[in-house]
Amino acid sequence: MRIDKSSLPAILLVAAALVCQPTLAQDAPSPQQALQNFGISAAQIPQLERGEIVGYDVSETSQKELAIGVAMILPVGLPQLADYIKKGKLNAGESDIVATGMLDNNASVDSFKKFAFTEKQLDEAKAFLEAEPGDEFNLSKAELDSLKSLQAGLEDADNKTILKTANQKYREFLLQRLQAYKKSGLAGIAPYSRDGGTADPAAELRNDAVNSKAWARYFPELQQAWLNYPAVLPANASEQFLWLNRRVEDRPTAVLNHRVIAIGETGGIVVSRQFYVGHSYNSSHVVAGGLPYKDGTLVFYSIRSSTDQVAGMGSSLKHSIGREQMKKEMIKRLQRLNKDMKLKPAPVAAEE
Repeated sequence: MRIDKSSLPAILLVAAALVCQPTLAQDAPSPQQALQNFGISAAQIPQLERGEIVGYDVSETSQKELAIGVAMILPVGLPQLADYIKKGKLNAGESDIVATGMLDNNASVDSFKKFAFTEKQLDEAKAFLEAEPGDEFNLSKAELDSLKSLQAGLEDADNKTILKTANQKYREFLLQRLQAYKKSGLAGIAPYSRDGGTADPAAELRNDAVNSKAWARYFPELQQAWLNYPAVLPANASEQFLWLNRRVEDRPTAVLNHRVIAIGETGGIVVSRQFYVGHSYNSSHVVAGGLPYKDGTLVFYSIRSSTDQVAGMGSSLKHSIGREQMKKEMIKRLQRLNKDMKLKPAPVAAEE
């Protein structure tokens, strides 16, 4: 079984702050409290303090969900880590990203023009235009009906016309989904049509927000705004929308991502959700952050990713394999961060 790695967003976008602002947390957590609240055991603290990467359990809300967290302590201050992230170095080397872009309030179909099926992906474009309910593409009933209305006019179309039509229609779907989400939040996310049923990314993301209790303990207003988006965000929080074209299981796929960043003098947090994914998995939810820890920075992040691939027969084994694959990819990213900071290699803590 192959578990999609691209559901791992660029981690720790705001593990720290460069400016001193009042914290959004009602009660700023001590690092020790944070470790306990995120499920990191007392036995793992010495491992963290030796510079090792540790994993911690994150509760899964359904048979479709894979969830896990990792953490490490960097012997650098918050400002240095923030400067690294602000320069975009964290994303460097992610070869599966074909194109990406920010989406402002004036987003249009042209905002997605770099998402395109190429001539080498003609078969993918044709499959998209002929899509049926199922897991090959994540499309709603209305989107599938819209594609069916095009098919009669494409019977004798040449390849250039097919590519142009597929790209234009996909971009329209992306814009419509972005607009619906920005207007209605989770309620605006259309379910994916499956053979004999649906997949509901809105329900998955709502469960993720409700069950993100560790960070919500300290940022309750942020959690409520996140759950009830487009509710007004707390002071000193900002949001970003972006799209990605990534290669997932050797196929191009579009991803729509919403992230909210909260920064304070005692640390920072980012919550991020992929509220539309073109195929292979349904949704993804990330919580990442950084807290001062003695003379360094405690860095942690967790991912919840929902995919039909791990449900059904053999679910327990699929989850075990999937979590391990996801954890390995997360560890690689922390190790790369460590290397780019010109620090000693970060070993992985032995599991007890």
